[in-house]
Amino acid sequence: MTTAHARLARGTGTHRPPAVLLVPALVAAAVALLPLAYLIVRTAEAGWPAIVDILWRERTLTLVVRSLGLAAAVTGASAVVGVGLAWLVTRTDLPGRRAWAVAAALPLAMPSFVAAYAWVSVAPGIAGFWGTFLVLTACTYPYVYLPVVAALRRADPALEEVSRSLGRNAWQTWLTVTTRQVRPAAAAGALLVALYALSDFGTPSLMRYDVFTRVIHTSYRASFDRTPAAVLSLVLVAITVAITVAEARTRGRAEQSRVGSGSARRARPVLLGRTGTPLALLATSGVAAVSLAFPVAVLGYWVARGQSAGVDWGRLVPAAGATLWVALLGAVAATALAIPVGVLAARYRGRTRWIEHATWAGHALPGIVVALALVFLGIRFAQPIYQRTPLLVLAYTVLFLPIAVASVRAAVAQSPPALAEVARSLGRRPLEVLRDVTLPLAAPGVAAGFALVMLTAMKELPATLLLRPTGMDTLATRLWTETGVGAYAAAAPYAVALVVLAAVPTFLLSQFSADDAARVRVGEPVGEPVGAGIRGGAG
Repeated sequence: MTTAHARLARGTGTHRPPAVLLVPALVAAAVALLPLAYLIVRTAEAGWPAIVDILWRERTLTLVVRSLGLAAAVTGASAVVGVGLAWLVTRTDLPGRRAWAVAAALPLAMPSFVAAYAWVSVAPGIAGFWGTFLVLTACTYPYVYLPVVAALRRADPALEEVSRSLGRNAWQTWLTVTTRQVRPAAAAGALLVALYALSDFGTPSLMRYDVFTRVIHTSYRASFDRTPAAVLSLVLVAITVAITVAEARTRGRAEQSRVGSGSARRARPVLLGRTGTPLALLATSGVAAVSLAFPVAVLGYWVARGQSAGVDWGRLVPAAGATLWVALLGAVAATALAIPVGVLAARYRGRTRWIEHATWAGHALPGIVVALALVFLGIRFAQPIYQRTPLLVLAYTVLFLPIAVASVRAAVAQSPPALAEVARSLGRRPLEVLRDVTLPLAAPGVAAGFALVMLTAMKELPATLLLRPTGMDTLATRLWTETGVGAYAAAAPYAVALVVLAAVPTFLLSQFSADDAARVRVGEPVGEPVGAGIRGGAG
């Protein structure tokens, strides 16, 4: 194969990124870096002596160790649970695969601070590291599970069958063949889990476990001096950048696209047998019980306890409507900015990698830091939108842009780059290629990113607390208000409504994996050809 043909196959030719992608991607990067610019300004005002003093405190080192330890533990556990469940529902004869596939994705609808509230309200002794680890793992493993299910669905079973025909057993085939096909998807999901664990505020606060987010929030609320919180936030950003770069390096230049109509049939399901089936059912049931059944049961208990006082529908219904509206706007804005970044990351990796890295900066910042940065910018430079919906939507965009970018990048990377090159060779302009070829092929992944952003925005708490328009309450803010004064029964209706609303995009996301799990039989088609999902589906 010639060098030119190799570049065509990889989609990494020497031509420069088109302006139609580069300009909006730069805008996205600038938006994501706004809070970081605020932190740098506030830190610089203190001077180097104060900065060095804060960095060399023993407390700072302790926070680094605690935060990294928690993130590593949650990420490792989520990867094991997510990959294991994905394999069970797509590649085995697990009884009730369709139901288990849906149940495995539903914890995405459970806000982590709601799950933490459920555990703490009935088992206060669980507070601390292990409680925080348990709740975050139970709420974040679907970030690994969903993309791995999609990757297993698209993986060519012929490669695994060749490996088996060469004498390798099922375990060796899994390690040497299957894991290589799902590694990029698992790594992208694990990255989201790690950043979520680093940036989550509600769970460590309710579990009384000091990490960066809780200490930064306390520093902001307890003192007029914002310098310590700004310095600690910059440390958190540095950790995030290091993790993002490490993930990008492990992802490497492995190609995930496949040209053609796909393999002729699905992978043969692994027979679990008399011993494996009970163990698999026990594992899936245990995950569902911890991540879903227990929190739901606790919410039901508190709802029943609060029935005597009744439900304040005059507050509940407007809060639900406001939650849907601002989450929808945030998802639209984040997805629109993510499309050019994701396409550049997939097609022009060597030239524009720094743009993708820049979009991750805001995701690791605590919502309280992003909110205060935007308050500062709103008061000084954007008075017309201060304490109005656009500023809150901007915060959602900064916080959740990486979720959409990861989905778009993965979807574009899995579509054949040669098709876009052919369109260019036929005289299509870059905008036409993006509109007629790239986006239709990546539509399921873009839709999945949109749903994930909307789902996550519904559950966002600290930024919403500070930036929501005057007089507006969301379900998350009402829940936090009632929980803060120990009114667990009064908080329960808001928690239930939030979980129900969040279950809608979660259900849509799970349908892809559920339909796939239901059809794991010998002799059925492996799936649609590349681009067949254009007509619908959340991916």
